[in-house]
Amino acid sequence: MSGNQLAMVKRDTVDVVAAKVREFQERGEVHFPAGYSPENAMKSAWLMLQTVQTKDFKPALEACTRDSIANSLLDMVVQGLNPAKKQGYFIVYGKNLTFQRSYFGTMAVTKRVTGAKEIFAEVVYEGDDFEFEIFRGRKKVIRHKQTLDSIKTGNILAAYCTIILDDENEYTDVMTMDEIRQAWKKSKQNPDKEGSTHNEFPQEMAKRTVTNRTCKLYMNTSDDSSLMMKHFSRQDDAVAEAEVEAEIAEKGNKEMIDVEYEVVGDDTGGESEQISFGEESQAQASGGPDF
Repeated sequence: MSGNQLAMVKRDTVDVVAAKVREFQERGEVHFPAGYSPENAMKSAWLMLQTVQTKDFKPALEACTRDSIANSLLDMVVQGLNPAKKQGYFIVYGKNLTFQRSYFGTMAVTKRVTGAKEIFAEVVYEGDDFEFEIFRGRKKVIRHKQTLDSIKTGNILAAYCTIILDDENEYTDVMTMDEIRQAWKKSKQNPDKEGSTHNEFPQEMAKRTVTNRTCKLYMNTSDDSSLMMKHFSRQDDAVAEAEVEAEIAEKGNKEMIDVEYEVVGDDTGGESEQISFGEESQAQASGGPDF
């Protein structure tokens, strides 16, 4: 892209999102953690976005709609995340750009919203002395003793994650290795491929998988209706929608498909694409950023 084209995209996305975030701050709708700079996060994101490509090696800033670029940036900033700290990354699905939290990003948001003091995960190997109980629908690890011999087996039976809350209460989830592998099958990284990260470092990937699920499950029990929670929840829906749209476009399926979801953003992708805010614009059939 030429310098003028980049400037136009920046004006229609980064600058617009920055102005909207300032509005949220002035109205007291969003509060960022100490040391977090929305401006610096967006500068990092903008530099990163200039290197993101589609699977056909086209620049994402050229291939993706302005609405989806703006929405992905807003999802990132409102959650108080910074891609420079490996808290998330940008992925292209067809004409849609999405921001996806990383393992570190999900933990950061969970701590911020719930006030959790600590989040940790462990794997359970064959031969470990492991026991957990369920009381009133809540899991709790009672005992986990591990030996060098059990670790050497390399046979992972399960993994668990525990969130230590501010009042010292705990929230724990446990996944069997079969459940974890089922989750991996949904990955676009082809975890079954020889030499994949999942195969090379199964213990670390298992920890990441159970941590992501535990944090999401606990966050979903929260009655927090903040703007941050809205974007925490919206992100997964946006990614799922983008995947569906990209798959339909790729296969060129002309048949009617019964898929229920709310369309986010205008997919014209033209130079004159307008980005608007507010309930009125969201109600229009043409869509617009989900701000």
